[in-house]
Amino acid sequence: MRVVVVGATGNVGTSVVRALAADDTVTSIVGVARRLPGWQVERTEWRQADVAAADLTKIFEGADAVVHLAWLFQPTRTPAITWRANVLGSMRVFRAVAEAGVPVLVHASSVGAYSPAPKDRPVDESWPTHGWPGASYGMEKAYVERVLDLFEHDHPAIRVVRMRPGFIFQRAAATEQRRLFGGPFVPRRLVRTGRIPVIPDIPGLRLQVLHAEDAAQAYRLAVTREVRGAFNLAAEPVIGTNELAGLLGARTVRVPERMATAAMAAFWHLRLLPAEPGLLELVLRMPIMKTDRAREVLGWRPRHSALEAMREMFEGLHDGAGMDTAPLAPDRGPVERIRELATGIGRRP
Repeated sequence: MRVVVVGATGNVGTSVVRALAADDTVTSIVGVARRLPGWQVERTEWRQADVAAADLTKIFEGADAVVHLAWLFQPTRTPAITWRANVLGSMRVFRAVAEAGVPVLVHASSVGAYSPAPKDRPVDESWPTHGWPGASYGMEKAYVERVLDLFEHDHPAIRVVRMRPGFIFQRAAATEQRRLFGGPFVPRRLVRTGRIPVIPDIPGLRLQVLHAEDAAQAYRLAVTREVRGAFNLAAEPVIGTNELAGLLGARTVRVPERMATAAMAAFWHLRLLPAEPGLLELVLRMPIMKTDRAREVLGWRPRHSALEAMREMFEGLHDGAGMDTAPLAPDRGPVERIRELATGIGRRP
């Protein structure tokens, strides 16, 4: 089996490539990325390509499956760029899958594609996927879901799988996530148990998490097993303020949602924070997902708890961890922070 992984050098992509390389039914892997990595994996060849512009059909020819993971979180201050990469780029990936005659497409959707829901009960894969209009991430994920609806209708012979994971963490991706969402002012050395005295307790702040290795195994199963449709992916427990406080050895201070979102908006407008203000609103409104279908149909079981995944991310953040790929480059200290400031927080992809 020959598998093409689009977006193979990021948080999830590196783990998916490793998981596929360890599967004896996978004979070769093509890793597609905007910037070629120094990192190498057995039975894997690399192709440099931007999903928004490259001839993807030629890359996909002869593949038995395409796993589409590529997604641009930045620049939040130029949403036309993320729309071009994420929405138009996904449309180009889907079209190339059909043109190249690839029989399997596995697409990375997200819990962020779901419409708002109460947090007191979990929802299954039938919950509406209209996103949250206040956040580009949710809108783009939801729009691509509609594009994929049409693609499935027009190409019924292609087996399509949609993965809807929660927040995905691992040690090697901690620095990338700091760059994307926290920015250069996050005090790396303070992200350690006992060094942060308080964290905000915001009503509705409950989220689902899983380790990148567990997400990768779900993608591997989606490629190698005859399954279709959507799968929610998350580990236990659901993470709330108390769980975060326990991991960091901090106490909680109640902060109203309006105050928290106003503060985030102010930091973003002052160019102190790369994450767009609507992202917090999206997190506060996204549902808690049921993962029964992934367990029963896909045969997936996470090996890491949500707490283990978050603890690993915090440790990686403290240590400036990374890998030899452009998205996962480790923290290089003050020089890198100055470069982030110079190139504009939230302004560069």
